[in-house]
Amino acid sequence: MRKLLLFLMFIAVAVTFPEGAFPFEKAGQDCAKCHTLSAEQAKAILNNLIPNVKIINVQHAPITGMWEIGIDMSGKKAIVYLDYAKKHIISPATRGEIVDIGTRASLTQESFQKINKVDASQIPLTNALVMGEKAAKHKVIVFDDPD
Repeated sequence: MRKLLLFLMFIAVAVTFPEGAFPFEKAGQDCAKCHTLSAEQAKAILNNLIPNVKIINVQHAPITGMWEIGIDMSGKKAIVYLDYAKKHIISPATRGEIVDIGTRASLTQESFQKINKVDASQIPLTNALVMGEKAAKHKVIVFDDPD
């Protein structure tokens, strides 16, 4: 029964995707063929983040799935990378961080904060100077070097 079920699943995939199990013509198809970005579109997207930006050029970036946009900001030229979804940018103005265009939040900074979060319950307080209630809901831990 299992062999029959596996065979039927294989046939369903083969009929649905005759070139293989990929929804594209073949594995690794160039996404740049389907995605376009004009200078006017780039200006409209970037104008919310960088007022009065001038678009010098728009081309596909060396990284798959991104555009490389040459910009001029009041005489200062820079490169901005925009993803094909038109939702995230990487630029020198953001110190190379990935920024969500809609919320202006740095996704890089959010991830950095997650991996560097300190669990205060793991800090040894055996030799600590405790001021106030030991069982307080909120605690402040101050580190000092007397030397």
